[in-house]
Amino acid sequence: MSGTAKERTDEGRGISDREDGGETAAENAAQRGDTAAERLENGWFRVKIPLPYSLRYVNSYLIPEADGSWTLIDPGLNTAESRDIWLRELNRLGIRFRDIGRIVLTHQHPDHYGLAGWFQLQAGCPVLMTAEAGRYARRLWGSGSVFAAELTGWFRNHGMPEELLVQLGPHLASFRERVEPQPRLTDLEPGSRLDMGGESWRIIDAPGHAGGGVCLYSDASMTLIAGDQVLPRITPNISLIPGMQEDPDPLGSYLDSLRELSGLETRQVLPGHRDPFPDAGRRAMEIIAHHERRLEHLRGLLAEGPASAFDLCEREFGTHLRHNIHNLRFAMSETLAHLALLAKRGEAAVSGPAGGPWTYASA
Repeated sequence: MSGTAKERTDEGRGISDREDGGETAAENAAQRGDTAAERLENGWFRVKIPLPYSLRYVNSYLIPEADGSWTLIDPGLNTAESRDIWLRELNRLGIRFRDIGRIVLTHQHPDHYGLAGWFQLQAGCPVLMTAEAGRYARRLWGSGSVFAAELTGWFRNHGMPEELLVQLGPHLASFRERVEPQPRLTDLEPGSRLDMGGESWRIIDAPGHAGGGVCLYSDASMTLIAGDQVLPRITPNISLIPGMQEDPDPLGSYLDSLRELSGLETRQVLPGHRDPFPDAGRRAMEIIAHHERRLEHLRGLLAEGPASAFDLCEREFGTHLRHNIHNLRFAMSETLAHLALLAKRGEAAVSGPAGGPWTYASA
């Protein structure tokens, strides 16, 4: 989904982001027992909402408040299966829609943001997300969006063949129904604090994976609500995308964010995918090392001679991604993010006319 690939393990280079087989992701997840609400030690609930990708599920969190209401974090992708699971789990927990007092979104990717508008219609509650994340959501799914055309032209200039480019528009359009209806947003301010679950949470700017993304940290319990910024065993997709308002060095921003998060003392990290874990700092440093290895590998490819970003992408990730435009889009955007950081460090240079095509070489 738009920017939501966390498919890469630290050891591998392949990207795989779809459920195989004829059953739906929800049916598969239900058979595995993944979708029941799990009570955490602090009295919160983690609800695993299935995804039609190899990530399997996104973690949503229900937080009880002193006034009897609940705060909901990242409700998941808007699919029939997801809505059915929420109806079942809320009923099982005895939580009515009107008991949902607010929704907090760590970022705007569809697997986190998609059900926010649906919940808002049912509960009549505010949806909190940063203004920057809201701007990006409107760019992708707002009325009159031209993002698909912009991305197609961007990838064309970087060497992607036409038979793959024609798939981008329909692919991106397929996400609109998974984020509709879109919510009315209340701004969440990075650097501010939010009272939630009887604790004061620091709203931490978390760029790189998603512009406008945030993590939330409680000094009292040393808990980090990480979104997708720090994930166990896998790493989030880091994409360079076209646009004057977008981050020209998302990987650099992401690595800086990880260094900031590594300074937090944590007892519990609640991630957007996979299971909670204790040590954000250790995992952040592992992810930094992973990306430095990726950069070193890319430097080696550039040393072999000039190449387009698409050629480098296929040499890094493999030609099999031509059969999966979803994963290829993420691989291409992540390759470009790594090239942008190498260029910023003076280790790579891009050349070509203003309208493309462009090639990269060692600097």
